[in-house]
Amino acid sequence: MVHKFKIESAEVEFRRPAISRLRSVTSQVVACMSPNLLLLDLGMAISFSTIAVPDLLNASEGLSLDERQASWFGSVAFLAQPIGALLSGPMVDYCGRKKANFIANLPHVCAWLLMFFCWNLPTLFLANILLGFGTGVMEAPINSYVGEVSEPTIRGALCTLSQLFTSIGVFVMYFLGTVVDWRRAALICLVAPVLSMLLILLVPDTPVWLLVHRREKEALKSLCYLRGWTTPENVREEFDDLVVYSKTLQQCVICQQTNDKMPTDCEHDKMNIIKRLILKFRYVMLCKETLRPLLLVLLYFTFLVMSGLVPTRPNMVNVCGALGMAHDGKNIVLMVGILTLVTSIVTIGFIKIFGKRKLALFAMLGAAISCAALSAYAKKNVPDSVFSYDTDTFPDTKSYVPLVLFYAITIFNGFGVPWVLLGEVFPFRSRATAQGIAAALNYVVTFIATKTFIDLETSTHLWGTYAVYAAFSFLGTIYLYFFLPETEGKSLQEIESYYNGKLKTFADDPVINLFKRFKR
Repeated sequence: MVHKFKIESAEVEFRRPAISRLRSVTSQVVACMSPNLLLLDLGMAISFSTIAVPDLLNASEGLSLDERQASWFGSVAFLAQPIGALLSGPMVDYCGRKKANFIANLPHVCAWLLMFFCWNLPTLFLANILLGFGTGVMEAPINSYVGEVSEPTIRGALCTLSQLFTSIGVFVMYFLGTVVDWRRAALICLVAPVLSMLLILLVPDTPVWLLVHRREKEALKSLCYLRGWTTPENVREEFDDLVVYSKTLQQCVICQQTNDKMPTDCEHDKMNIIKRLILKFRYVMLCKETLRPLLLVLLYFTFLVMSGLVPTRPNMVNVCGALGMAHDGKNIVLMVGILTLVTSIVTIGFIKIFGKRKLALFAMLGAAISCAALSAYAKKNVPDSVFSYDTDTFPDTKSYVPLVLFYAITIFNGFGVPWVLLGEVFPFRSRATAQGIAAALNYVVTFIATKTFIDLETSTHLWGTYAVYAAFSFLGTIYLYFFLPETEGKSLQEIESYYNGKLKTFADDPVINLFKRFKR
């Protein structure tokens, strides 16, 4: 007798274990290494003239610069940066984030090679112009890529990590200046852009850019890579949210702004191309979700630049002597670099603990108090006859008070986070272009600040100069208090929705809440 057994098959759902947090973060750090090397290269480029000018100024043999030529050599790269920054946005939108990061290295590859082989002053200046242009071109690719590949919970830390590489680049250049001449330093610097180009080939483009261009399979593969080299099942929820978000970005922006409901057939692709471009510019760049964060970032950059450290940098050694600081000016400059590097590292942890809003307010207020204290010290202890551009007028009395206050200004400036905000506050459609505009205007403001330092000192002496910087810092603190939202832990979609709504703040701030109650 044969017994038949019917085995009921039970449907069992097997779930892959969730990917570890360490692995997820590691994959995003790896993806950001190519942009980080770009910033390392940027740090070396902006500090190259510091090591080159002493060797070139009135050199007895080879290439030689007189005082006027040396002044132009130190500033011409700075003037070229806004041009590159303005071009970087359209390049990123057209080529994509990944390809743009690759292309952004090319100007510096040419610049470092030309700097090494330069045979006369025109080629020397052309190489420096290329360095400035390439520095500007880097802005939008770096900020767009890092902002879009990272999770909201670690985006701030990754953007701050990117800033750290700029500080490392400055230190590398200063170190090279002590061991090799400027030509060999330029050749060594070539390693950074070449390595960045190789690394960007190994990482994917951003998922949201791929989705907007209807490349869903590549976008899913990219997200799996960026979340710890995992499987589609573990990123399905985030991917579905990105798909929904990308669908709105694929729609005609003119239809979205001019119709309550999206029409089934869009006729705007058939209209005059110039008229269509003007309308797209109006609805993409002049909308409140672009203009509001753009105004915020521009004002933040302005207040931070004018908070004391940046305008002083070109003449820092002499300013230290004019204020009667206890140590040698060159040693103080080196210490400023060390403090900037350390502050960049500390900021990574502080953003995670305190958020960007509190850190920005703390930094701006600290800079304001430090500048005001340095101004008061100079008013009381530094004679009006002292002029930082004339070493014969420097006081003989030395003190640690201005030294400590100047170091405090350096530290508080290091805690500023405008470059972190630049990678996350703009909507996708205008992100690259708005980042390029913001970076370009920041360079313009920085150029104006550094060029007007001598005029401020001539008119108001050192104490008045730092009083002006203190005033800018106090105004910046007030502005940021009322208009800077907390973006830490917020998704890019949440930030975009915030700026698209009524003007408000993410922060649960007691004073702002008090104003809201009075308004009710």
